[in-house]
Amino acid sequence: MRPTAVLTDRWSPAGPVTPGRGVGELLAVVKSVEPEVHLIARPELDYDEIARYLADVGGQSWLERLDRGELDDQLNDPQNLAEFAGRLCYRSWEPGLNPNVTRVRTDQSDYLRNILRSMHGSVLEHLSFSFVLHNVSRVLTHELVRHRPGTAISQESMRFVRLTDLPFWFPDWAKDDPELMKRATEMLGEMERFQRWLADHFGLDEEEVRFAEKKHRTSFMRRFAPEGVATGLVWTANARTLRHTLQARTAPGAEEEIRLLFARIGEVMVEEAPALFGDFEVDDGAWVPAWRKV
Repeated sequence: MRPTAVLTDRWSPAGPVTPGRGVGELLAVVKSVEPEVHLIARPELDYDEIARYLADVGGQSWLERLDRGELDDQLNDPQNLAEFAGRLCYRSWEPGLNPNVTRVRTDQSDYLRNILRSMHGSVLEHLSFSFVLHNVSRVLTHELVRHRPGTAISQESMRFVRLTDLPFWFPDWAKDDPELMKRATEMLGEMERFQRWLADHFGLDEEEVRFAEKKHRTSFMRRFAPEGVATGLVWTANARTLRHTLQARTAPGAEEEIRLLFARIGEVMVEEAPALFGDFEVDDGAWVPAWRKV
């Protein structure tokens, strides 16, 4: 017969929680985490195919302006794709290809700034970026899934992934409240203990237990995890959606964890595609675009 763990009063992984313990010690009791952003995929252009197309329509000069032969390491594929899509719409590779076009902007930043100003947002939908959003809570992911157009989501499944600890993000104002931290870490410690007790009670680590049974029991066990438990997902969004979501989820009234996360996404995107995200100004944590509803 397998042993059965016993729940005890005021238990925590690091020992009893006492009123005199500092915040640092309390955070050591649970796995305190910070939301992380990892950009793992971005647009990549096939310039040889682009060259073949441009030869057909007489737009070779656009590709020559990119100076592909000398600046391979400096090419910005996301911005080049946005410009390519925009110029295709009007055949504005150079003056005269479209008789209605007598002059063209040759500076990419100026061209893309005009795209944003004129709200020609459809060209931004060709640019998709994939992020790993790590150590974010279920609170955050339930907010995030409300942004459906132009996105794809693959989230860690707590039906399959068994919890052994309960990673948790604490905002700074909570860390400044010793009594709150004492009670919160004590509660989380008890919940972690209960997760391990359930696994032992169900015998999930015994060799004869089939995966289907483990999945069934794990699905039950996740019901006893707090909504704030940290999880992870791959989130893909096009540039148009990113601009909208960045504005919406850093606004003063947005949930504080998602504000923190999207501020970090914004920093990544300004570095990744400055001509498409450099118009944002940060005002007390809110990312405000110069041109809205692109």
